[in-house]
Amino acid sequence: MTARIRDYLRTRRESGDDTEALLVVDLDVVRDNYNTFAKTLPDTRVFYAVKANPAPEVLALLAKLGSCFDTASVPEIEMALAAGASPDRISFGNTIKKERDIARAFALGIRLYAVDCKAEVEKVARAAPGSRVFCRILSDCVGAEWPLSRKFGCEPSMAADVLEHAHKLGLEAHGVSFHVGSQQRNTNAWDRALAQAAAVFRECGDRGINLAMVNLGGGFPTKYLKNVPSVKSYGSAIFRALRRHFGNRIPETIIEPGRGMVGNAGIIEAEVVLVSKKSEDDDVRWVYLDIGKFGGLAETMDESIRYPIRTPRDGGETGPCVLAGPTCDSADVMYEKQPYALPVSLEIGDKVLIEGTGAYTSTYAAVAFNGFAPLKTVHI
Repeated sequence: MTARIRDYLRTRRESGDDTEALLVVDLDVVRDNYNTFAKTLPDTRVFYAVKANPAPEVLALLAKLGSCFDTASVPEIEMALAAGASPDRISFGNTIKKERDIARAFALGIRLYAVDCKAEVEKVARAAPGSRVFCRILSDCVGAEWPLSRKFGCEPSMAADVLEHAHKLGLEAHGVSFHVGSQQRNTNAWDRALAQAAAVFRECGDRGINLAMVNLGGGFPTKYLKNVPSVKSYGSAIFRALRRHFGNRIPETIIEPGRGMVGNAGIIEAEVVLVSKKSEDDDVRWVYLDIGKFGGLAETMDESIRYPIRTPRDGGETGPCVLAGPTCDSADVMYEKQPYALPVSLEIGDKVLIEGTGAYTSTYAAVAFNGFAPLKTVHI
């Protein structure tokens, strides 16, 4: 909790304007995070993952600082452009794109596209002729708290064929990308992926295609309940892996931090709506908040992300609690498999602070499920 957020929340309570859950994002923290990435990996371009938090205030700040942007859709491209980014600082990083969206992106000046199969290459070739493409390969995501599925990427053995197909269709086969899994706490996770990327480079080289770029993806964590390595530790490990697998011919590199850029900049203030038990002799209490999975805490799914939760009654005796949201949906339950320890004195009406919520919260919130308004957000 920064002093700026603390002051804002105090003023909010004093004014009586604290009737609904609120996400507060401190832009000074975002600025510090960007500068840390830029200084730690000075030869690597930063492409902020817009999907993590696409607030205009965040995008405008990052654009002014010199960041590039990884986008997943035409609206995200338009938001990055509106924030002040030039088209050459924007990547269309989604491997699943409608051809008309590729055409629209091309008309907006975008020339860098992600692919992971020949069919996607063909769409780019038709709608964005002459553009650069990079092929995403699968990663095992070992060590990530939010592992990625096989939805995006192809087996590394396929990548050279995909890139050669792009080359034959007049596109520029530019490089390889991967993602080692979100909230990746293993600094060495990039080593195996870079070994696979280097093998793709060699195979393409044997076919007369000289790749130039490796997209190192995201995965840089924010601190929740467990400590995480510093950005400097990741930078050092990544550079060692690059030297190990590429020798003195290190390619152009880019990173796509999202959670690591904005996660620790935000805090949600929520309210306890109800505290109850399911039976008289039950040791586990149910604590219902005015925010749940449908209000922005979707990453509590499968209890993958466990947010730090602070209460005004911290310091006393605690007991196990199941947390749940306010909606009439049985899926709107958090931390039931592994109950959360909260003060036994917690009462209806108490305010709780959910930390590390600057990323993947406001954009996950439902528009009006059960009539609840989307998560209110302010940037200071």
